[in-house]
Amino acid sequence: MKKKNLCLLLLFALLCGGCELIDYHPYDVRIKGETDINAKNIRRIEEACRNKTTLRFAVMGDTQRWYDETESFVKAVNKREDIDFVIHGGDVSDFGLTDEFLWQRDIMNGLRAPYVVLIGNHDCLGTGEEVYRKVFGPVNFSFIAGDVKFVCLNTNALEYDYSEPVPDFTFIENQLTERKEEYRRTVFSMHAQPYSDVFNNNVAKVFQHYIKQYPNLQFCLAAHDHSLGVTDLFGDGVLYYRSASIKKRNYLLFTINPTDYSYEVVYY
Repeated sequence: MKKKNLCLLLLFALLCGGCELIDYHPYDVRIKGETDINAKNIRRIEEACRNKTTLRFAVMGDTQRWYDETESFVKAVNKREDIDFVIHGGDVSDFGLTDEFLWQRDIMNGLRAPYVVLIGNHDCLGTGEEVYRKVFGPVNFSFIAGDVKFVCLNTNALEYDYSEPVPDFTFIENQLTERKEEYRRTVFSMHAQPYSDVFNNNVAKVFQHYIKQYPNLQFCLAAHDHSLGVTDLFGDGVLYYRSASIKKRNYLLFTINPTDYSYEVVYY
């Protein structure tokens, strides 16, 4: 066999047998590994918290490119025995790249406590929303822990150029009555709070009116700004708690008991 033909044959064998060496386009949506994570973890949360009168959960977000800090968060939370679940407030990715979602998913899967992930504005870039839906699930979802309903929303209106209903008021209306006999208190969670740069602020006051229809609205959770914050945005007593980016190496820890709630900032 001629030397040239031998080289071609070896190259062909390498390409056929070494497919792991071939990387796909960064916005390719072929997913390796676990999918539909939110639904699976919601089942774990609801089962573990059924009939619980006191809930304790961690809130964080904006992990984006900070993989080491996210790993440190997982290790810090795993050292505790008192956290029922974790809420990731969105921006798993920085550029909406498929690998970003998968890398952060694999890190977060190291948590012993179940977790859910909201969609952030960076997660909507490129094919990010499609990847988010495959890996985590619908962009609007809810779950009930104890007697508290957690309504988790896509509020990244700017990323949709206002071409879709964001926030989705039909979803919010339907959730008010769905499983209404199973909850008596409510917490809303979103990536971008009203009056932020990506929220549809034409409907900010309407949004607040809608969510205040829910029974015993405790507070709202947000991320996005990469800094801690507590704000009574509408002057009506409903507080919006904002988590920092994971780069800051801290998270919020909430405790909801039968009569009220408390929170603290935990540094690690």
